[in-house]
Amino acid sequence: MFSITYGEVSFEEMVALIKAYLSQDISYEYKISIGADSQNFNYTKVPITIGIHKIANKIGKGGIFFSEIRRFSKINNIRQKIFLETSLSLELAIRLREKFKEEKIPNEISVHIDAGLHGPSSQWVSEIRGWVVSCGFPCVIKPDSYMASTIANRLSK
Repeated sequence: MFSITYGEVSFEEMVALIKAYLSQDISYEYKISIGADSQNFNYTKVPITIGIHKIANKIGKGGIFFSEIRRFSKINNIRQKIFLETSLSLELAIRLREKFKEEKIPNEISVHIDAGLHGPSSQWVSEIRGWVVSCGFPCVIKPDSYMASTIANRLSK
C-alpha cells in the first residue's frame, strides 16, 4: 500500500498507522471508506483506495488515505470493470475488517462504488449494492462515493 503521508507500507504497517490515527483524538468521529475506479490504457489500471476521515460536528477535519494500484489485461466491458472494482474493494474491506477484529479496532468500513442511479452503470447498482450489503458493509454510490469517484478516479488517470 502507498500513502502520500507515510510512503510505501505493508498491509500490517497500514493497519498499525490507521490504529494510531484513530487513537490520536477520541473526541472526533472517524469514517473509513474503501473504493476503486478503473481507467483503460493498453491495460486496465485499477487504484484501490482506503480513506480515514476525521469528522467533528459533521464537518470534515482532514484525513489520511492509502492506495494500491493494480493492472489487468485491458477490459472494455463496463459491467466487467464495475464488478472487478467492487470485487477488489470488497476483498480489501473483508481483509481489513478481519484485521480490525484481531486488533480490537472498533470502526465500520463503508464500500464506495463508482456507479450511480444515472449513467451507463446505473443498471447494475441494485445488484452491486445487494452484493456489498450481503458482505456486511454499507454501500455508498454516486454522487456520494468519493473514495471511488474522486480519490481512486484521480489515481486512475
